[in-house]
Amino acid sequence: MAFGVEELRVLRRALALALRPETASAEEVAEEVQDCLRLAESLDEAMREGARLRAFLVADLARYRAALPGTATGYLALLEEVLGSGYRPHPDDLAALRALRGNPVAAALLDRCQVLAEQDVRARLARRAAPPAVPVVPASRVRLTALPGGLSADDADTGDVVGSAADQDPAERPEKPAEKPPAPEPAPATPKPPRPIPTPGEVFPRRKPSPAPPPNHPRQLTAV
Repeated sequence: MAFGVEELRVLRRALALALRPETASAEEVAEEVQDCLRLAESLDEAMREGARLRAFLVADLARYRAALPGTATGYLALLEEVLGSGYRPHPDDLAALRALRGNPVAAALLDRCQVLAEQDVRARLARRAAPPAVPVVPASRVRLTALPGGLSADDADTGDVVGSAADQDPAERPEKPAEKPPAPEPAPATPKPPRPIPTPGEVFPRRKPSPAPPPNHPRQLTAV
C-alpha cells in the first residue's frame, strides 16, 4: 500500500501539530482532525478492498492449480502475485511446484515457497515450546489481607526489643527471667451423695388424735 501526495501532506501536518501543538490555533487543530479522520477512513477502505482482492486471487489460484498441467503458465504467474500480497503457500502448491520442477520459473517459486513453509513450521514450534505467559498483577491492585494470629502492638514492641538484643554480644545479653512452674490443677471435688427420696409417710405424717375432754366433776368448795 502506497500513500499519495495528499495523504503524505496530511500526515506531515499531523506530525508537525503533534510536535508543536502551541503553534496552531483552534481552527487549524479542528481542520487537521477532520483530515486525519478522512485519511483513516480511506485507509480502512483500502485495507478492506485489499482483503477482498486477495480472497479473489486465492480462489482463482485454486482453480488454476486444479487444472494443472495445462494451466502451468497462468498458475505460476498467479502464485507469484499472491505471494507478494502475503499469501503463505499451501501443501498443494508445494506438490504442484515439484511436479513442474522442469520449468525454471517453477523451480524458483519452489525454493521460495519451501523457505516460507520452513519459517511457518519454526514459528508454530516456537509458539508451542514457549511457556504460557503469566499475567503480571500491578502492585497497586494487590490486596493485603491480615492473617489470624498476627502480632499486636505490644508484641511488635517486644519483637523489636528481642531483635535488638539478638544483635548484642552473648555476654551482654540480659538474662531472661526464670519461668514460673505452672500451678497444679485443683483436685476434683467429691460429689455429694444423692439425697434420699422421702417416703409418703414422711411427706404426709399422720395426725395424732386429740385427747378426750375430761369428765365433768362437781365443783369442790374450798374453805379459805
